[in-house]
Amino acid sequence: MSQGENGPDDDPYRWLEEITGPRALDWVRARNAATLGELSERQRFTDLRDQIRQVLDADDRIPYVRRRGDFLYNFWQDADHPRGLWRRTTLEQYRQAQPEWDVLVDVDALAAADGENWVWHGADVLRPGGYRLALVQLSRGGADASVVREFDLAQRRFDPDGFALPEAKSDVAWIGADRIYVGTDFGPGSMTTSGYPRLVKEWRRGTALADATLVYEGKPDDVSVSAYHDPTEGFERDFVLRQIDFWHSEWHLRTAGGDLIRIDVPPDAIMDVHREWLLVRTRSTWSVGGRQYPAGALLATGFTGFLAGGRDFTVLFEPDPHTALNYHTWTRHHLLLSALRDVRSDLSVLTPGAGEWAREALAGVGEYTQTEIVSTDPHDSDEYMLVSSGFTQPETLSYGHIGGQAGELKQAPAFFDAADISVRQFFATSADGTAVPYFVVGRSEGAAGPVLLTGYGGFEVSLTPSYSGIIGRGWLARGGTYVVANLRGGGEYGPQWHTGAIKANRHRVYEDFAAVAMDLVDRGIATRERLGIQGGSNGGLLMGVMLTRYPHLFGAIVCQVPLLDMWRYHELLAGASWMAEYGDPREPAEWEYLRPFSPYHNVSPDGDYPPVLLITSTRDDRVHPGHARKMAALLEQHGHDVSYYENIEGGHGAAADNEQLALKWALMLEFLWRKLGG
Repeated sequence: MSQGENGPDDDPYRWLEEITGPRALDWVRARNAATLGELSERQRFTDLRDQIRQVLDADDRIPYVRRRGDFLYNFWQDADHPRGLWRRTTLEQYRQAQPEWDVLVDVDALAAADGENWVWHGADVLRPGGYRLALVQLSRGGADASVVREFDLAQRRFDPDGFALPEAKSDVAWIGADRIYVGTDFGPGSMTTSGYPRLVKEWRRGTALADATLVYEGKPDDVSVSAYHDPTEGFERDFVLRQIDFWHSEWHLRTAGGDLIRIDVPPDAIMDVHREWLLVRTRSTWSVGGRQYPAGALLATGFTGFLAGGRDFTVLFEPDPHTALNYHTWTRHHLLLSALRDVRSDLSVLTPGAGEWAREALAGVGEYTQTEIVSTDPHDSDEYMLVSSGFTQPETLSYGHIGGQAGELKQAPAFFDAADISVRQFFATSADGTAVPYFVVGRSEGAAGPVLLTGYGGFEVSLTPSYSGIIGRGWLARGGTYVVANLRGGGEYGPQWHTGAIKANRHRVYEDFAAVAMDLVDRGIATRERLGIQGGSNGGLLMGVMLTRYPHLFGAIVCQVPLLDMWRYHELLAGASWMAEYGDPREPAEWEYLRPFSPYHNVSPDGDYPPVLLITSTRDDRVHPGHARKMAALLEQHGHDVSYYENIEGGHGAAADNEQLALKWALMLEFLWRKLGG
């Protein structure tokens, strides 16, 4: 590909960016047929797909819930309801082995009635007034863009005269029964360059959307703007958020008169207000009130006092070289903290006091397991739910109240025999000497079977131990070994683990992954010929870089919903929102460090590349399918071993229901198994 002064000036496959262009779709259909024909020709593939489908549709899976008032709400998909059911039950019923569910929305029936391929995108239930109304979001084919409809829970129907929005990347939130905040496509100029709302308005029931009152207007190059109402009795407040880029934002308190008061926290910090408390989670060093707080700390102070100028913080969490804060969540009277200590769970309970906050451990965390706080009641009680799982341990759901013992509520089934499977943690040494942790899950300490290595390395996302019936049945039970790498760019060791690998330092992510691959070989766990890798989205970019810069390390690669053209990524769908992570290719100095890690621009006709399977979705309106299409076409042009599959539905997940998800996983695992000599 030829180069202009600052970057590529000729792209022979730009036509593949026409998402639904007839020529592009003909190209997609031809390659789908070839890939399915090659991989699905054996009974082994059909059996694998069916086994994965059994995992996804199993009736004894845990139906995870969220409390809203007196009810626990759940969204459920199975073989009889591939599009899903939105339903609810009581805690008393939920304790039963077979709860009685009150079905509110049958998405399959709704899709049939409307003649649409609806995919459920969630519901916001109005808290004041008895949780009677909900704003339901439905996507056509799984895209991020959704339609919004008001649902009356008492009457079990969509209100034809209620709040409703056409398909767009909208953001909606209840203020009260007759008012909502809405950010949507109001017409030309109302969306940011990233494709999200630039305007947020207050919309009153019974009025036209065009007459909604403007609350805040962001800049065209912002990522998005939004607003929400906190209905906590005695602490009712309204907030407006301007998301400047992926890592910087401005928070405002909206007064009853409509004025906005800027909340003076660092723009890269994460802010949370609960009742009388303001929490600030730092992402860089913050000097304030005569003190200096490190990146990754969690600080608390009174919200009213902070607005009045007070800067006296209590440190609730401070990181160390092995421990980082993962997240926090509130109950009515307590704060729950989830930390990672060398990528292992550490949960604690903090209770506000007149001076210091009291702290105690939250029990129930095992070695090489991950325990997540999946539900709390921040409004009315100190109820919480925990789910614990590990690579070989199915999920256990526990229920309790702060101050008491949590008891087992639900137990997920085991989908594979893990009796002889061990879990080990190792540390590889990256190019700059940094120790990079990774987990190895498998039966043998030697390289007896194929090894599947995965990673992500971006956006402060942490990869933690978790149970996967799909990996268990489709890989481990067949004699394979599974490896998860905890790369820089993620959040396993806090914000500095992430910020040390963005933009000009992005190369560290790829060096980390290569170091893990080489360490696996050095330890005798893998051989190059039998080492396969898989990643999606930002992990798909990782796979593309491994293909073009480290092909000698791997036997096969699966690259899912990837970014691959880093010269044009900011012009494709939501790509502009990620420039704070990757850099701006329009700036010559930034393209200079981006170009070596733009896989599409580093394909060599003479490269000795391992076989690669690219998977994407036509309905992915977050990462453009053109990335995968163009990469496949270019590899094909130069005679490399490339397979391609594009699902029509599914959005960024590349699957809209369990049937499609089972097919996607079966394609991936069978491709790797065959190419690695399994």
